[in-house]
Amino acid sequence: MRRELVGGYGVARWTKKRPLGGAVLAVAGAAAAQQWRQRAGGKAAGALTVAYVAAFAGSHPPARKVGAWPAVFGVAGAVALASRAVADRRA
Repeated sequence: MRRELVGGYGVARWTKKRPLGGAVLAVAGAAAAQQWRQRAGGKAAGALTVAYVAAFAGSHPPARKVGAWPAVFGVAGAVALASRAVADRRA
């Protein structure tokens, strides 16, 4: 599971400071992108970074129906599966 997505949401939730959660999300996402680039190259890292950002944005609509934590875990799991398929299996 992409801990970055869960961690960013957790920081925002527990501190009640959304910008702080966004900063955690951005810094951790940049670190993940660097790992992806090292493991799978620039194109794969770019695609996974797009998936990471899309997952963050995509977690908002389902959160209204299933709750925030389930939505965040769901999209984090989806990005983790993509990461595993594209970059992690090569390491």
